[in-house]
Amino acid sequence: MGKREETVRSAERGNTRKEESAVLHRRSLIGAGELQIAALDSPVSRWIVAAAFLRFYSSWICDFCRRLLRLVVGLESGGSNALEGNSVCGNLACDFSRGIFCVLFMGGVEDEEPALKRMKVSSKGLVGLSNGSSSVEPVGGSSSDLMARPLSSEGDGDVIGPKGVIKREEFVRIITKALYSLGYKKSGARLEEESGIPLHSSEVNLFMQQILDGHWDESVVTLNKIGLSDENVLRAASFLILEQKFFELLDGEKVMDALKTLRTEITPLCADSSRIRQLSSCMLSPCGQVDSSRLDIVQVRSRSKLLEELQNLLPPTVLIPEKRLEHLVEQALILQREACLFHNSMDKEMSLYSDHHCGKTQIPSRTLQILEAHDDEVWYVQFSHNGKYLASASNDRSAIIWEVDMNGGLSMKHKLSGHLKSVSSVSWSPNDQELLTCGVEEAVRRWDVSTGKCLQVYEKNGPGLVSCAWFPSGKYILSGLSDKSICMWDLDGKEVECWKGQRTLKISDLEITGDGEHVLSICKDNAILFFNKETKEERFIEEEQTITSFSLSKDSRFLLANLLNQEIHLWNIEGDPKLVGRYRSHKRTRFIVRSCFGGLKQSFIASGSEDSQVYIWHRNSGDLVEALPGHSGAVNCVSWNPANPHMLASASDDRTIRIWGLKRLNVKYPPNLRTNGIHYCNGGGELR
Repeated sequence: MGKREETVRSAERGNTRKEESAVLHRRSLIGAGELQIAALDSPVSRWIVAAAFLRFYSSWICDFCRRLLRLVVGLESGGSNALEGNSVCGNLACDFSRGIFCVLFMGGVEDEEPALKRMKVSSKGLVGLSNGSSSVEPVGGSSSDLMARPLSSEGDGDVIGPKGVIKREEFVRIITKALYSLGYKKSGARLEEESGIPLHSSEVNLFMQQILDGHWDESVVTLNKIGLSDENVLRAASFLILEQKFFELLDGEKVMDALKTLRTEITPLCADSSRIRQLSSCMLSPCGQVDSSRLDIVQVRSRSKLLEELQNLLPPTVLIPEKRLEHLVEQALILQREACLFHNSMDKEMSLYSDHHCGKTQIPSRTLQILEAHDDEVWYVQFSHNGKYLASASNDRSAIIWEVDMNGGLSMKHKLSGHLKSVSSVSWSPNDQELLTCGVEEAVRRWDVSTGKCLQVYEKNGPGLVSCAWFPSGKYILSGLSDKSICMWDLDGKEVECWKGQRTLKISDLEITGDGEHVLSICKDNAILFFNKETKEERFIEEEQTITSFSLSKDSRFLLANLLNQEIHLWNIEGDPKLVGRYRSHKRTRFIVRSCFGGLKQSFIASGSEDSQVYIWHRNSGDLVEALPGHSGAVNCVSWNPANPHMLASASDDRTIRIWGLKRLNVKYPPNLRTNGIHYCNGGGELR
C-alpha cells in the first residue's frame, strides 16, 4: 500500500507540474499580447480569454477551471483529445465556459440555445464605440432571442432620443458650446464636469490658447498633433496662423523677422503665387509698414477673429461651429414651416414648445367685401407694393384706385377715365405714387395716385400699345407694341429706345427683373423671352403648350407660366431656367386667366379660373389648398396683398372684385352697407 500511495502521489505531483507548466505557458502568451480582445473572432476565443482572466485574477479558481482551460485550448487548436475523459465533466466545462462568456462579454446569462445559433460574430461584428470600447453587432436571430439575452448596457447611453439617431457626445458638446456662447460659462464648465464629455480635447484647448497668446510656432506644432486627416485643411490652417504672425511682426516693425517668416514658413505652404506677391508687397512699404487698408484688416482680424476663421476651416468634430445649436433649431423650425400646407402667419408666432401646425384658418378663404363699381367685366387687379392700394382695370374703359384702410376695408379713391378702349392692365410705380394703365392696342396713361390726375399719355403713330411696366429706378417705363416691338420711354413721353423684331405678342404680359437688367415678354406662342437690355443677349423659356400669361416673383427668381392645357408651371429662372413645379385643377378654355405668387414669403400660388372659383396651391408641395366659390362669372385675375398675407383680391366677368380674408377675423362693418359700389359681406358679425 505504501508503494502504491507513493506512486499515486508521485503521479499527481507530475500531473500538477505539467498543469503548472502549461499554465505558465499560457501566462507567457498573454503577457506577450498573443491573446487580445481585438482578435476575438469566434466564441471559442472569447472562452479562452474568459477562463484565462478568471485563472490569473481570482485566487479561488479550482482544479476544474484548469481542466476547463485545457479543454477550450484544445477546442481552439482543433485537437480531438480535448474531449476525451469524463463526458459529464466535459458537459459541465462547456456549460460553465458559456456562462463565463455571457457574464463577461454579453452582460447577462444565456438561455438554452447554443451561442452560434443566436449570434454571428465576424470581423465586422466588432463595432468601435466613441469611448474606445467595442460592442457586438447582431447579424441574425429573432427578437425573442435578443430579449432573452440582454446586451451589454455599456453602449446604451451613446445615443439618445426616441429614434436613436442623436449621438449623446455630440449633443452634449453642442449644448456646452451654446452655454459658453450665451455667456453661461459656469454652467458650461459644470456640464463638462458632470457629463465627463469635454467640449474640446486637451490638444485643442492648448491650440486655442496658443493662438490667443500669439505663440505662433507652438500653435503650428500643436495643430499637427490634433490629428487632421485632410492635408489641405492642415496647410490652409497653418497658412492663416503664419500669415497672422507675419503681419503682427510687420506691425511691430520687426521687418527682418517678418521676411524670414515669409520666405521659410509661408512660401512653402502657399501654392498661390499671387498671394505671396501680395504679402511681399507689404515689405516694400516705408519702414516695413503695411498699407492702411491692409492694416485695417489686420486690426479687425484680431486673434479672436483668427480663431473664428480657423473654427470655420477645421472639421466640426475638432472645433464646433459658432451658434451650431441655434442653427439646428432654426433649421427644424423652417422645415416644419415649409412642410405645413397652411402656414401663413408671421414666423415670430412659431414656438419651440410644440410642433408647428397651422389650420386652414390662416388662408384667406372668406369673402369680406364685394367691390361693384365697374360697369363691365373686370379684367385685371393688382395691389400696390406697400399694400395700401388696389388698382383694377375693366372692359368698361376705366380703371379704379381703391384704398385699403387701417381695418382692412377697401373704398374707392379715384375712378380713372380717359381711355378710348378697354383697359387691359395696370402697373404700379416703385414708390406707389403713380400708376400706369394700358388700353387694348391704344395708349398707356400715367396717373398721380393722390390726385387721380393723368400726368402723361404714351402713344405711337401706327401700332397700338398692348402692355406696360416700370423700370425699378422709376425713371423709365416700358411698353409692348402691337407690331411685336418693345419701347422704352422717359417720364416725359420721349422714346428712349425701341427693340424691333419678335419681342412680344399682341396680347402679352411684360415684366422687368428687380435689377433692371432683363425684360421678360411672351415672344412666341410657347416661349418667354429674357432680353438683356444692355448686352442684347436673349434667352428663352420654351413650353410645349401655348403660354397665355405669366407673372414674376418678388425676388425675380421664379416665374409662373399659365398654359393653354389648364396647367400652371413654376420656373426657377436663376441661371439656366428649370421647371420646378406644376399646378392643376383650375379651368381655362377660352379666356386669359392670370395667376400670382402670394402669402407669407410668397409660399402660395393663386389663380383665377373659368369655373368662377379662385384656386390656391401650396407652392412647394403643389397641393391644392383651397378652391373658393363666390363669383358668378369667370375669374380673370387675382392679386395677393404683399403687405398682408391674409388679403387676396379677385376680378371677374361678373363685374365685381372680391376681397378675401380669414374666416376667424372679427371685422365689424355696418350691416349690408353699399357705398361707392362696395358691398360688405359679413353683416358686421364675427366670421366663422
